Amino acid sequence: MPASLLATVDSDALFLRWDEYRDVGARDTLIERFLPLARKLARRYAGANEPYDDLVQVASLGLVKAVERYDPKRGFAFSSFAVPTIVGELKRYFRDASWALHVDRSAQERARRIAEARREISSRQGRSPTVAELAEYLECSEEEVLDGLQTGEAYDTVSLDAPRSSDGDAAAHLDTLGGEDDRLERVDEQTTVFAAAQALPERERKILWLRFGEDLTQAEIADHVGVSQMQVSRLLRKSVRRLQELVHERPHRSSPSER
Repeated sequence: MPASLLATVDSDALFLRWDEYRDVGARDTLIERFLPLARKLARRYAGANEPYDDLVQVASLGLVKAVERYDPKRGFAFSSFAVPTIVGELKRYFRDASWALHVDRSAQERARRIAEARREISSRQGRSPTVAELAEYLECSEEEVLDGLQTGEAYDTVSLDAPRSSDGDAAAHLDTLGGEDDRLERVDEQTTVFAAAQALPERERKILWLRFGEDLTQAEIADHVGVSQMQVSRLLRKSVRRLQELVHERPHRSSPSER
């Protein structure tokens, strides 16, 4: 099936095509459709001193795994399966890649010598030595001292699995990263609307995006599209009404309480 037609197919039907026929086009369409979910989860971890783009790549890998492993016949929503899969991939990234230290032997030796020099000079002078004093003591450049100090500080990083405190709080540092995003519950509805919007004319899709995606006023949209503000208002009403009709025509997955 052409990609343009796959974009209009309901997510449930796409999952069935992938599950039964291994339709790569259906899989790729699903991945593209649920990418906002991966980005939202990556954003929850963006405060952990890791580049957001790297986190999006990791979350996207988790999304691919979730799409490929999801079993639509089990009857639960895809987001319920995808969120733990993507979060698990992000946590694995922090454990295995983000703070894993691979320091060459010469850097380790330099850091060790600087640490010993700091202790020696501090014991004699009663204060912490300056970079210049360390460089003179070790007969090296100040730049080498700074590099060594940075290497030494890296060894003091705390394990993400270590407890946050010693006062009985068993939560690990990794558990404090990120936070709940209530909007994740709306992912299924958003993807349904996204799929239905593919049936609208291109100009109407653009107007909808400018209004609800970019939050432009009707006057600003009129300037972008090249029509009057009155036409924008009319097209918006028409498009929203048509979207409601398309969404209601689509079969909805029943919740566990409805089955």
